[in-house]
Amino acid sequence: MTEMVFGTVPIRAGEPVLPRWWRTIDKWALSSVLMLFGIGILLGLAASVPLAEKNGLPPFYYVQRQLFFGGVALTVMVLVSMMTPVQVRRLGVLGFAGAFIALGLLPVFGTDFGKGAIRWFSFGFASVQPSEFLKPGFVVLVAWFMAASQEVAGPPGRLYSFVVALIVVLLLALQPDFGQASLVLFSWAVIYFVAGAPIVLLTVLAGLTAAGGFLAYGASEHFARRIDGFLSADIDPRTQIGYATNAIQEGGFFGVGVGEGTVKWSLPDAHTDFIIAVAAEEYGLILVLAIIALYAVVVVRSLVRLMRERDPFTRLAGTGLACAFGVQALINMGVAVRLLPAKGMTLPFVSYGGSSVIASGVALGMLLALTRTRPQGQISDILARRGR
Repeated sequence: MTEMVFGTVPIRAGEPVLPRWWRTIDKWALSSVLMLFGIGILLGLAASVPLAEKNGLPPFYYVQRQLFFGGVALTVMVLVSMMTPVQVRRLGVLGFAGAFIALGLLPVFGTDFGKGAIRWFSFGFASVQPSEFLKPGFVVLVAWFMAASQEVAGPPGRLYSFVVALIVVLLLALQPDFGQASLVLFSWAVIYFVAGAPIVLLTVLAGLTAAGGFLAYGASEHFARRIDGFLSADIDPRTQIGYATNAIQEGGFFGVGVGEGTVKWSLPDAHTDFIIAVAAEEYGLILVLAIIALYAVVVVRSLVRLMRERDPFTRLAGTGLACAFGVQALINMGVAVRLLPAKGMTLPFVSYGGSSVIASGVALGMLLALTRTRPQGQISDILARRGR
């Protein structure tokens, strides 16, 4: 019926899958992701060598692993980006179900690797962090619920999504992983806002979230220690934040030079949570601004394309994925410059980590799939026809 009323965007009959994919994909966003991964490998050549030496491994052991994980992630991203919105929805719901079950099993079978939070399954040769794979599935599931609630006689999708969000946040807080819990809440709030949530309700929920933070401060020593360190007027130079802050200051505008940085020898997480400090010290503000610009290109380009999207699910899911991707990068860099308390969150496609980079590949593949140019995918097509 929709095609009869509004018509369709012409399709090239018999066009192969790859040419059609290349013609409809957002090439700016795709190129930005590839450049971010390239920058991550470049920084890994410097940041991971001290860790490999400390563990008695070959100098570029972690770089080789990152190349492997990155190759898998990029392959997954391209394959997922070829999906239709319906296929993305199915993948997201199934992925969420699997990651949710794994998250529930963490207290029994998980490990903390001495970091004070049980977030990983260890398999000896590798480890998996379920919360990384949970996020894209959660966004897709919530968007599906929200879109369904807008249909005539549709289910109470907003209520369902809120209940799911509360359960996920509770499971993440029990690890404890308040950083991922905050990102999940943010993703839900963004999707709800785009779906038409009252500002008053969002304000009340923000107040309840702040109250929950106060309760977590009193109940979790892990959480309280990080908040106290963030609020302290003095920075202990022997902490990770102290080393990172000093490295960023030393880097200045142009950096101290390739391979000349010292922070990578002091920071145990220089290759993961604080890799932006390595970039700032060795390459200076120029590279940091370039990294920020690449993230901005992915987010802004995606949101602009989604503004023209007519399908509610596609618009909501794409917006949630784009905002979650950008905010995770913002949180990681904000922690390094002490604008935010330590969260233990990686920099997507730049930080080392198998779970992180592969999950980012899945999320960006979904985003690229949802922002592809498709028949009847843009409101401007309708307006152009009506103006004839």
